[in-house]
Amino acid sequence: MQFRQQALSKLQSPEEIDLPVRFARPQGWLVLTVTVLVVIAASVWAVTGTVSSTLSAPGILTHGQGSYILQSPVAGQVTAVLAEEGTQVAANTPLLKVRTAQGTTVVRTLAAGRLTTMVATIGSVVTTGADVASVERVAHAGDPLTATLYVPAESGASVPVGASVDLTVQSVPAQQYGVLRGKVKAVGRTAQTRQRIGAFLGSSQLGEQFSQHGQPVAVLVQLDRAPHSRSGYSWSTSDGPPYAVDSMTLAGGAVHLAAQHPIDWLLP
Repeated sequence: MQFRQQALSKLQSPEEIDLPVRFARPQGWLVLTVTVLVVIAASVWAVTGTVSSTLSAPGILTHGQGSYILQSPVAGQVTAVLAEEGTQVAANTPLLKVRTAQGTTVVRTLAAGRLTTMVATIGSVVTTGADVASVERVAHAGDPLTATLYVPAESGASVPVGASVDLTVQSVPAQQYGVLRGKVKAVGRTAQTRQRIGAFLGSSQLGEQFSQHGQPVAVLVQLDRAPHSRSGYSWSTSDGPPYAVDSMTLAGGAVHLAAQHPIDWLLP
């Protein structure tokens, strides 16, 4: 009560009536000006600015034509392996010799390609229909590589054709040589089962790996060519790795989706 009486008496003092009233200090005006400028800049960015996003997905480098699994037509013991992994083979090329009770049978390729996996070894026993090798379909050794990404089915519709893609290749240190550049060429419209992925890649293990979180959608990525580089493809660094990149190499892709406005305005 005492402080209230002192305040009232001070306000009623005639010698203070003519004193100017200070509405704000200079520091207050500065803070107010900065706040207004920030609000204006944020409003302009909300209308004209864009936000880019990326979609990450596992994938693999291939020649884009798929693979096939070669199975033994007979039961018996493998006596000879006639081709090495990584070599280019023509159609009807002898791969194995299998000794049976009726004699020796030669197991041959079905179509031309690159021998990616040889399961059978000399001395091993195979049964009829057993997997003995996988062959990637490729007409010529110099055919260009592509990348196949396995995107979650619910995200497939958001991937546009032509979107840029950065690929981290398992056999290439990204810290030293950067990432591989490419663009989305096609987007699958149906989900891929484990069996279908395994049949396309010629590996049931890869089918399991790419479908472990559900049935994905296949996204085909065309790699950017760069004739001056050792690998023949464009990298985020100037030259990329000083060696060629092989097919059936695992990779991780980051798809750059279309930029969007941070705020969607609703008009009446």
